[in-house]
Order: sequence, then structure tokens, then C-alpha cells
Amino acid sequence: MKALSIAATGMSAQQTNLEVIANNIANINTTGFKRARAEFSDLLYQVERLQGVPERANQNIVPEGANIGLGVKTAAVRNVHVQGSLTNTGNKLDVALVGKGWFQIEGADGEPLYSRAGAFNTNANGELVTVDGFAVMPAIVVPANAVEVIINKSGQVFARVDGQANLQDLGQLTLANFSNEAGLAPIGNNLFRETPASGPATIGVPGDPGFATVEQGYLEASNVDPVKEITELISAQRAYEMNSKVIKAADEMAATVTQSMR
Repeated sequence: MKALSIAATGMSAQQTNLEVIANNIANINTTGFKRARAEFSDLLYQVERLQGVPERANQNIVPEGANIGLGVKTAAVRNVHVQGSLTNTGNKLDVALVGKGWFQIEGADGEPLYSRAGAFNTNANGELVTVDGFAVMPAIVVPANAVEVIINKSGQVFARVDGQANLQDLGQLTLANFSNEAGLAPIGNNLFRETPASGPATIGVPGDPGFATVEQGYLEASNVDPVKEITELISAQRAYEMNSKVIKAADEMAATVTQSMR
């Protein structure tokens, strides 16, 4: 009985959906986190009767066929790159992006990585780094005697050095854009990796056409909507229950057939 296997694929798909929703809710307070959405597609069809072919008896064309679907599969888990709200932290090294763009981060092996989380700090050498110690690219070094760091909307970084009247130019933050942001591969720690699906990075300056602006003293919050996630959770639960009822009904029908044959 195909209904058993079909319903099983439905339960498996809703289990995946539940895991995606659970991860969204778990990261509701993760800086720069982008919610994900599970996408599903139907499986192959078993053809019982073809449409558009002559009928055996009188050569009339069959207007409709009989195609039995074999279930559902997970086609993709898509990250929804929608702007999150800004949270005022008051920390001068916290920066948020308003619009499209990604901070460039140097990975442990020198690989270019990308992030929306602008919770930066300085290491022992004064280099601007992420909370995990990965260097921000291009490199920005804050002097040890700096009393204030200023980052404007265009990503220019300045330091007010003790005893000096003029600001010291520390460098320029640049951003990366991608043709297909959904094609970026999440690798954890708020970092993403470029893939053939995302296309190559286009580098630009904050404030340029198509690039975000920078807000100092703010962080971009997760774009997870708790109300929407709870609604999706209830929907996934109901779908899971319905598929389990199909399995129960198919099992009872099979049991009825077995008893009739005895």
C-alpha cells in the first residue's frame, strides 16, 4: 500500500520543517541571524493512465490521465536575508548595516568569509576582530592610546588620540554584495562562505548605490519573528498529525484486507 510510504515522506518533511523552526527560535537573540525557511517539492509520479494518447477502442484522445504522487521531499532550506531591527548598544565598536552588504572576515586559514554581525572588538595588537577573534578585512588597527573610535556611515574609521587635536584616519571598511545571497553557505559563528550558487563577491564602499550604510553603536538583531515562528510551528505540528493519521488509516485498511483473506 503506497499510502504508508507517501505519508512517511510527509512526516519526514514536517520533521525537517520542525527542526528549521526550532533553529530559528533558538537564534531569536543571535546578532545578525537570518531566519530560514524549509522548501518542499513533490516526488515522482506513478502513471496509471497517460493523457493525450489514443484510447484503445475508438482512437479518441484521452483528455486526462491518472498520475499518483509518491510523496514529498525537502528541496531546500532557504535563509531569508531580510533586514533585522537595530539595537542601540552604546559600544563604539559595535556597527550595524542598514541595507544590502556583508562585512568581510578573514577565516582561520585566510579564507574570505562574510558576516552581518558587527559586534567587533580589538585584539592584543589593536586589530579590529569579531567576537571569535577573526580579523575584519580590510585590516583596521586601533592605536593603544586612542581615547575614542569614530565610524561614519560611509565606513571610514577614525581615532581620537590623546594629546592630538586632529582625528587619525585608521582606514576604510568595505562591504561585499552577492547576486544570490540565498546561495551563501552558513558555517556557524555568524559566518557565511561564498559558493558557486551565490556568485563572486562584489566589493564596494558603504553608502555606494546598492550597498548598506554603517550605524555605529548599534547591532542588527535577528530577523526572526516569534509570532510567525509559533504559527509555522502549529502548522507543522498539524501537518505531522495528519500524516500520522493517514498511516494509521492505511494500516487499519491493510488489517481489514488481511482479516478478510483468512
